Amino acid sequence: MLIRQTRLNDPKPSEITSQTLFEDRRRFLATAMAVGGGAALGSVGMIGGAQGAVIPKSGKFSGVAKTNYTVDDELTEYDAVTGYNNFYEFGTGKTDPATYSKDFQPRPWTVQVDGLCNKAGTYDFDDLVNPHQLEDRVYRFRCVEAWSMVVPWVGISLASILKRMEPHGNAKYVSFETLVDPEQMPGQKRKVLEWPYREGLRMDEAMHPLSFMVVGVYGEVLPNQNGAPMRLMVPWKYGFKSIKSIVRISFTEQEPQTSWNMSAAREYGFYSNVNPTVNHPRWSQAKERRIGDSLFDPKRPTLMFNGYEEDVASLYANMDLKAQF
Repeated sequence: MLIRQTRLNDPKPSEITSQTLFEDRRRFLATAMAVGGGAALGSVGMIGGAQGAVIPKSGKFSGVAKTNYTVDDELTEYDAVTGYNNFYEFGTGKTDPATYSKDFQPRPWTVQVDGLCNKAGTYDFDDLVNPHQLEDRVYRFRCVEAWSMVVPWVGISLASILKRMEPHGNAKYVSFETLVDPEQMPGQKRKVLEWPYREGLRMDEAMHPLSFMVVGVYGEVLPNQNGAPMRLMVPWKYGFKSIKSIVRISFTEQEPQTSWNMSAAREYGFYSNVNPTVNHPRWSQAKERRIGDSLFDPKRPTLMFNGYEEDVASLYANMDLKAQF
């Protein structure tokens, strides 16, 4: 069940700048909309039906479909969404991505698709993400460090992209990789993690209607610090599963390696579902601080599967969510 949460205290004007976009507050429907197959592939690298349309390189989107994928929680303000986040390719501090990504060039952009699929190849971003399929979704975003946001994303169903690649029946997983370019991404000059950043999902997770490939936020093109030009959003999982600046998508039969599991397997499992009953070895996951709440207000209880339990719990039936965390 999705539970309405209200803001306990408005952010200080000195901390957050007001944002007027995305005022329409639509309720998330428990029965998520069915995912369509999307436009058919013409040839490798081209998607039929785009008719020459492209994602803008900056500014606001037009023609984004309004959807019922939303929650009643108050939105996190734009400057917090774009100014306080993790993107280790630009540094380990929460403000480092916004500070050090200004010269990053996310266009032109290509994505390599390989592995167990019929439509492997190198795809131009504007062919991979059909602008005619863009839609808005307001999702909760929960970070493993016990802070959270509510963010209005713009993007396209992940399933609509993956289905066009015609994955084979033995493709049980899909994995993703981030760009490696230390000159543009100065954080990669340090061995904080083993680059490239890697993430992966089970195929049924990736095909779930909630899984989303993001290309924008607050009705505008995705900023560099938030993972331009495209990033993943799986709202029932912790934020580090939401890999940014994706350049490779691979279909595999075996469970792929993921960056944080490679770095600290005891702390970061493959599934990484938001689960308040499973503590991180160094802190509790039972409560969270919503960005924008006052430090004097009590933390909020963490919701199972980040509040999406009714929609995704069936994916993990008969699994031990403490052992397979």
